[in-house]
Amino acid sequence: MQNKIIEGSTQIAEGFNLDRMIKIALDLSAEKDFDNLMQKILLEAMDICRCDAGTVYVLQDNFLHFHTVYTRSLGIPMADQSRNADLPPVPLGRKNVCACAALDNKKINIADVYESKEYDFSGAQKYDAITHYRTGSMLVIPMDDEKDEIIGVLQLINALDESGNIIPFDPAYEQVISALASLAAVSLNNHQLAQEVNDMLHSFVEVMVDAIDARSAYNANHTRSMVRYADRFVEWLRKKEDKDIDWEFTDDSKDAFLMSIWLHDIGKLIVPLEVLDKPDRLGSLKGGIKSRVEIACLKEKIASLEKPESAEGCSARIDELKKAWESIESANSAGFLPDERIEQLKEYAKLTCKTADDEEIPLLDEKELEAITVRKGTLTDSERLQVQSHVVYTARMLEKMNFKGIYKDVPFWSGSHHEFLNGKGYPNHIGADKLPNESRLLTIIDVYDALTAEDRPYKPPMPPEKAFGILESMRDDGQIDGHLLELFRESGAWKKES
Repeated sequence: MQNKIIEGSTQIAEGFNLDRMIKIALDLSAEKDFDNLMQKILLEAMDICRCDAGTVYVLQDNFLHFHTVYTRSLGIPMADQSRNADLPPVPLGRKNVCACAALDNKKINIADVYESKEYDFSGAQKYDAITHYRTGSMLVIPMDDEKDEIIGVLQLINALDESGNIIPFDPAYEQVISALASLAAVSLNNHQLAQEVNDMLHSFVEVMVDAIDARSAYNANHTRSMVRYADRFVEWLRKKEDKDIDWEFTDDSKDAFLMSIWLHDIGKLIVPLEVLDKPDRLGSLKGGIKSRVEIACLKEKIASLEKPESAEGCSARIDELKKAWESIESANSAGFLPDERIEQLKEYAKLTCKTADDEEIPLLDEKELEAITVRKGTLTDSERLQVQSHVVYTARMLEKMNFKGIYKDVPFWSGSHHEFLNGKGYPNHIGADKLPNESRLLTIIDVYDALTAEDRPYKPPMPPEKAFGILESMRDDGQIDGHLLELFRESGAWKKES
């Protein structure tokens, strides 16, 4: 490239007219990807002016940040140049012409930056030294939004003639490039607003998850573990050549899927904490039973002192009550209660206890007996229904948020993670024909983490092989998707970080 400056050139880009401008505007308005849009705007501006290089800067925190960078003479694709541009941002000051254009909201057209006395081009010369480039002519157009606030700068460098010589930018181009800069400003503003809304949504999600974690320490890692599994699985699936499944993930669809996982347990905010975090069968009932036994034993001891002739009978009743309490306490944290153990507890429940007022009451009331005779787990039927209701609350809460666009299916995915393919799940008994891959995978990951979690007080963590064995049984029963289960297992996304 020659660094020759041809003063006073007024050559207009061949073939440029109003029809072309309309076509450019239509093409750009159809572009949905913001980065591609900025690249197209810059490329169109460079084509119109027939120049070698250009930059789109975005104003943020009193710095102009390089967003899109392209130099034709480098022979490197624009996307690669922008992605790999490791250039420091430009501070808003008088040492850089792009910053001057932003500060003054003024178009700047310079024939040769090394000859100009109007501006301090030490900044441009510094960047030339960094990039090993020779900046000659320059056209700088500030990008302002509908409120006349500067949000960026469009900078073009080194207009060229037919022979490749550097020439000044023709002033006739300034209005055309300003129109493109305005289009870029509108697009940039819309993009920033959309990003702010998106960031706010993600912040809200983090707040909700933190609220659930703070409320229920026993499930503090559940959602985060699930998101980690899902994220790994999606990335694995993206790279898998022989997917054998009709399921493609874009960045947007991945974000929406992960969002549904972050929010799948939001309904637990409504479930009573004493049920949600119930560590054993009796929970808060245990203290009352223990106190009842202690008072009854004390009353028997007093009776034996008052009537020595009844001491033997009182001692036998004390032993019986203590034996019953030991059996109740043992059953309270047992993993499983067989029939004979349950029958024994029912007999103990009939034992009478004297209260402080000498009233005789059964050792266990109906609520306590129901709780202590739960065969497996810690929840009674009514408590289990309360916990299961979190899915209903999740769906209701998310539906009120009016998710749209890429997130429109988040409420359904989140609210259907306990549905089964055979229609025997809850809360709506939805079958396979209405359960998409997102809901199916969320269910598999949810069950896997629940089985292997290390922070549940009512059960020890299950080793992965045993957990997959249970998942395979669920597959055989028609509850979960067998193909997705195999893919999840094959992905290794469930493995702990070393």
